[in-house]
Amino acid sequence: MRKPIHGLGVAGAVLLIAGLTVGTAGATSASPDHSRHAQRVCTATKSATKASCSAKVLVNSDDAVPHSTTPPGTGKTPAQLRSAYKLTGATSGGRTVAIIDAYGYPNLERDLGIYRSQFGIAACTSANGCLKVLNQTGGTSLPQFNAGWAGETALDVDAVSAICPDCKILVVQATSASIANLGTAAATAARQSGVVAISNSYGGGDLSDATYGAYYNHPGIAVTASTGDSGYQGGSFPASSAYVTAVGGTTLTAASNTRGWTETAWTGAGSGCSTVNTALAAAAGAGTGCSKRAIADVSAAADPNNGGMSVYYPTSRTASTWAQVGGTSESSPIIASVYALSGNTSGYANATPYAHPTSLFDVTSGSNGSCPTTQWCTARAGWDGPTGLGTPNGTGAF
Repeated sequence: MRKPIHGLGVAGAVLLIAGLTVGTAGATSASPDHSRHAQRVCTATKSATKASCSAKVLVNSDDAVPHSTTPPGTGKTPAQLRSAYKLTGATSGGRTVAIIDAYGYPNLERDLGIYRSQFGIAACTSANGCLKVLNQTGGTSLPQFNAGWAGETALDVDAVSAICPDCKILVVQATSASIANLGTAAATAARQSGVVAISNSYGGGDLSDATYGAYYNHPGIAVTASTGDSGYQGGSFPASSAYVTAVGGTTLTAASNTRGWTETAWTGAGSGCSTVNTALAAAAGAGTGCSKRAIADVSAAADPNNGGMSVYYPTSRTASTWAQVGGTSESSPIIASVYALSGNTSGYANATPYAHPTSLFDVTSGSNGSCPTTQWCTARAGWDGPTGLGTPNGTGAF
C-alpha cells in the first residue's frame, strides 16, 4: 500500500554557525565540524495549515552560538555553487525573483549588503531599485520580527544573490506563518511587475489544491517550493501542489572529476506521494510509482554540512553573524534563480525539466530513508523522490 506524506511544517533551513576560517570564492570544501549539534530556530508546528521554516542552528557543546566576523570555511560560496551547476557567467537581464517568508526582518537590506560585498557581488538595495520588501497585501508596513523566519529570509536572499547576481529581489513578508497568509503573499508577489520566479522555503501538511492551490497557480511564473528536511514522507504543501516545482536536496562535494563536484541524495531531503493532489501530466513517463502528485521534481544543494551556504545570518533583531545554512530552504531559491536565468517560464514551469532531463545532472546514489517503493527514497538513474530528475547542468532543463 502506498504511504501518504505527512509533512507538518518540515520544509526549511538547517544552519551551521560559522567557524573561524575564511571561505574564499574558489576554496575547496573543508570537512564539516561534527563536534557541534543542531538546535531548531523556528518553533515546530503541529497544524497542517501552518507552515514552519524548520531551521536548525549548530551550536557548541555548551549550546552557545558563537559569533564570527568571517564566513565559515566549509560554507559554499557563490562561485562554488555557480561552478557546480555550470552557471558561471549566466545572467538574467534584471529579471526578478520573489521570496515568500513570514514575519519581519528589519536588517534585511543591511545584512544582504554585507553578504554581497563579501563575495564581490554588486549592491542590491531599495535605493538602486534592486531590492523591494512588501507585506502580504503589497504594502510597506512590515510585520513583527521573528528570529527564525528572519534567518530563513537571509538564506533565501543570499541564495538568489549567489546564483543570479544580476537578478532583482522581491521579498514579501506574510503577517504570520499560516498557509493562508503565506499564500496571500505568494499571490501578491505574482502581481508585481518583472517577477518571473517565486520561491517558497516552507511547508505545512499535504493540503489540497482545491482549497489552497489558487495561491500558487500562476502560469508564466516559475513557483518553487521546498520538499522538506525530514527525509521520506517529509514533503509538504505547497511542494505537493500540482502548480509548483517541488525542489528536493542533495549533498554537494568537491571532487577531482571532470565536473569538479559529486552529488548524492541528501538524507534529509523530503519525498513522497500526495494523497490529495493531481499527478503532473509531464511526469507520466518518469516512473514515479505515485498515483497522485510525486515529489520532488528537481533538486539542488541542501545538506547543511556538505552543500550548505555561507550566509550572513541574524541572531537577534539587531545582531547578525556568519553561518553555514542548508536544507531544502537553500535548494528552492537556487532553482527559482535558475529559472530566472533561463527566462523560460511560460505555462507551468514544473513541466519543463521533464521535457529536458538530459540537461540535468542525474543524481544516482544516496537515500533519505526506507520506503515501500524504492525510488521514493533511494536515488537511481532517472527520477527518484529525494532528487527528482536531478540538479541543474546550466539552464537547459529550465
